[in-house]
Amino acid sequence: MKSAEGRTPSQETGYGKRDRRQDRRQVRREYAGQITVLAVPIIIENILQTLLGTVDTYFAGQIHDNAIAAIGVTSLIVNIYIAFYTAVSVGTSSVAARYMGRGDRKAAEDAARQSVVMGAALGIVVGAVSLGFCVPILRLSGAEEEVLAFAVPYYLIVAVPSVLICLSLVLSACLRASKDTKTPMYVTGFSNLVNVALNCLFIRLGFGITGLALATTVSRLLGVCLLAAKLCRRDAALRLSFKEFHFNRDSARTVAAIGGPAGMEKLIMRTGQLIYNGMIISLGTGAYVAHNVAGTIENFAYIPDFGFGMAAAVMTGICLGEQDPQKAREITALTTKLVMGLMVIFGVVFFVFAPQLVSCFTQTPEVRRMAASVLRLIAFFQPMGAVTQIMGSSLQGAGDTKFPMYATLVGIWGIRIGLGYTLAAGLGMGLFGVWCAYAMDITLRGVLLTVRFQRGKWESIQI
Repeated sequence: MKSAEGRTPSQETGYGKRDRRQDRRQVRREYAGQITVLAVPIIIENILQTLLGTVDTYFAGQIHDNAIAAIGVTSLIVNIYIAFYTAVSVGTSSVAARYMGRGDRKAAEDAARQSVVMGAALGIVVGAVSLGFCVPILRLSGAEEEVLAFAVPYYLIVAVPSVLICLSLVLSACLRASKDTKTPMYVTGFSNLVNVALNCLFIRLGFGITGLALATTVSRLLGVCLLAAKLCRRDAALRLSFKEFHFNRDSARTVAAIGGPAGMEKLIMRTGQLIYNGMIISLGTGAYVAHNVAGTIENFAYIPDFGFGMAAAVMTGICLGEQDPQKAREITALTTKLVMGLMVIFGVVFFVFAPQLVSCFTQTPEVRRMAASVLRLIAFFQPMGAVTQIMGSSLQGAGDTKFPMYATLVGIWGIRIGLGYTLAAGLGMGLFGVWCAYAMDITLRGVLLTVRFQRGKWESIQI
C-alpha cells in the first residue's frame, strides 16, 4: 500500500529516520558554531595575556637579572590574589548568564553591579594589605636582599593596585555572560600594545623597573576603562548603570555563594603548586629546570582547553536560564569531544617531537632527557585534561562550584602532592614519578567531574 506521495510505510519510516539524523547533524553543527564563536576570542585573549608577561620579562632582562626575579616573585603573589578575585568573576559569570538566558536582563544587570562593587571592595582591601606588609610578603615569597631592591618598587606599583585585575576579570565576566567574548579580546590586545609602547618609552627614559611597573599598571587601568565604557553604553546587551544603585544583599550573597568555592579551588591549586614546586626543587636543579621546560611546552595545549572551557561555562548558564538542560548537556558533550580531538593532536606532537621541542629551551643533555620523557608521558593524558577542564567549567557555569573544589583538593593534595612524593622520593622515580602523579590527578578529576555531570544534580541548582 502506498501513500499519496507514492511511498510505502517502510520507505516513509526510512525517510523519517534519515531526516531526523540530518536534523541532529544540523543542530550539532549549530552548537559547534556557537561554542567556537565564543571560544576563539577567549583563546586569542589568553595568548595575548601570556604575551603580556613574556614582554615584561623580556624588557626586565635589559635592566638586570634581579629585575626578572622581581617580576617572578610579584607574579607568584599576584596569582594568589587572583584566586580570590576569581571567586567574584566566576560568581558573576554564572549568575549573570543564568539571568540572561532567562530573559531577565534587569536581574542580570543588578548582579553585575553588585559584583563590580564587591570586586572593587575586595581589591581595595587586598591592596591595603599589600601596601602595609609589602616587604614581609616579598620576603615570605623568597625574595632575597638583592632582589628586594627591584621587587619593592615593582610590587608597590603592580600589586597594590591589583584592584584593576579584579575589576578586569569581573567586567570581562559580565561581557561574556551576554555572549560578548570579542570585546575582552580586543581590549587585551590594545592593552598589550600600550604596555609594549610604554615599556620602550620608560626604558629609554631610564625609569628601570619602576618604568616596567608603571607600563603594566597604566595598561591595566586603560583596559578597565575600555571594558567599563563598553558595558555603560546604552545599546549594551548587559548594561552597567550605577545611577539607581543600591546594595542588594541577596544578589551579592548569591554571587558569593557560587563564586566562593571557585575561588577556594584556585587557592587550593595555587598553594598546592607552591608545595609541588618545592618538592621538585628538592630533586635537584636539573629536575626543576626539566619540569619547567616541559610545563612551558604543555601550557600551549592548555590555552585552547581553557578557552573552550570558559565558553562551555557561559553556554551552560544561559541554557539553564532558558530552562533547557538537555541543550546544556549536548553542548558540553560536543565541546568535550571537540577539545579531546584537539588535545589528541597536541599529544601526538608532544610525543613525536618531544626532543626537538625541549631542545628549543635547553641544550643540557640530562635536562633534555628528563624533560622529553615527562613530556612524552603527559602526551597520553592530554584528552583527559580536556575532559577535566570542560566538565569542571560546565559545572561551574551551572552554579555547581563546590564539587570541582573538592575534586581539586583530592587531586592536587592527595594525588599530585601525596602520591607524587611517594613515587619521586619513596620509590626513587624522581621527576618521572612526579609527572606520573600529575597524570593520575588529571585522570581522577576527569572521571569524578564526568560522573558528577552525568548525574545531573547541577540541573536543579537554583539561582
